[in-house]
Amino acid sequence: MSQVKSDNRPETFAGLQCPLPLRDYPNVIMGHGGGGKLSSELIEQVFLPAFGTDARHGLPDSTVLQLPGTRIAMTTDSFVVQPLFFPGGSIGDLAINGTVNDLAMSGARPLYMTAGFILEEGFSIDSLIRIVQDMATAAETAGVKIVAGDTKVVERGRGDGCYINTAGVGLVGPGVCIAPHLAQPGDVVIVSGTLGDHGMAIMSVRENLEFEAPIASDTAALNGLVESMLAACPRIKVLRDPTRGGLAASLNEIAAASRCGMVLHEHQIPVNSAVQSACEILGLDPLLVANEGKLVAIVAASDAELVLSTMRQHPLGCQATVIGNVIADPHRMVVVKTAVGAARIVTIPIGEQLPRIC
Repeated sequence: MSQVKSDNRPETFAGLQCPLPLRDYPNVIMGHGGGGKLSSELIEQVFLPAFGTDARHGLPDSTVLQLPGTRIAMTTDSFVVQPLFFPGGSIGDLAINGTVNDLAMSGARPLYMTAGFILEEGFSIDSLIRIVQDMATAAETAGVKIVAGDTKVVERGRGDGCYINTAGVGLVGPGVCIAPHLAQPGDVVIVSGTLGDHGMAIMSVRENLEFEAPIASDTAALNGLVESMLAACPRIKVLRDPTRGGLAASLNEIAAASRCGMVLHEHQIPVNSAVQSACEILGLDPLLVANEGKLVAIVAASDAELVLSTMRQHPLGCQATVIGNVIADPHRMVVVKTAVGAARIVTIPIGEQLPRIC
């Protein structure tokens, strides 16, 4: 990451650039699934041209479709996390919560889901039962129903125990319009709680690491929190759950779609002390670490206090805080102002810091 010295000039950050190496891969690599620049290039160069998808206003977590008399949101996702069970959750509740959250980030009320299982020959039936029960509990908690599914079994050595694919559908209420391109200079950036919990929980189990304090995943369904936010302020502009690539990837995607920049204040960004310590030990940036139960909201400055107070009344938003602002910047950069008065540019990672976190 580049650093620039802070001075008294307006916070446009014009002239700052982050040159990136040319990437030309003839084959898919792990980084293509990491939610960073390689993922974006794969989508933009392979999938969008083939499917004719309009991405002028960015690619939100779910797509809103107009049907006669109503609007629905649709999403699909796949879950390949390893290990399958981790502190705070499992691939089962992660699959439900991740799909519900993608719908909620469009302002939809999630209703129905499908679940497809790819199982490896020899996988433990007891483990499968535990995963399915976790899914059922998470679905009941989120208020959604699993209405269709599929099961495939692959030969031993050609899978990784259990993969889950989901699809979800929900209803979008009248007057709700949430999209990444709606952010404007002067808007306020809010996060619902501490960052990096899920990614570091996965890392601690996968690498058999022990830290001074236990770290648990934050996996949770955010639709209840979003419903309360929209009830208090239907004018919310942008919602995003910062999963792969963390907050850095989410904010950079919003900046690109809205053609704006963002300034964050490092001392206001909430990070659990155990997560911060673990990131320092491993040389990781908490802004790049995945979350599965947090959201980032962008609202007009006049609505910020109302949205913030509403979030803090909900169990999943009790640590909500303002972390920065949207600014006019033709370079569409996300910049963090540090405690010592410097500024560092936060870019989308090329590949991924922590593979297989969802």
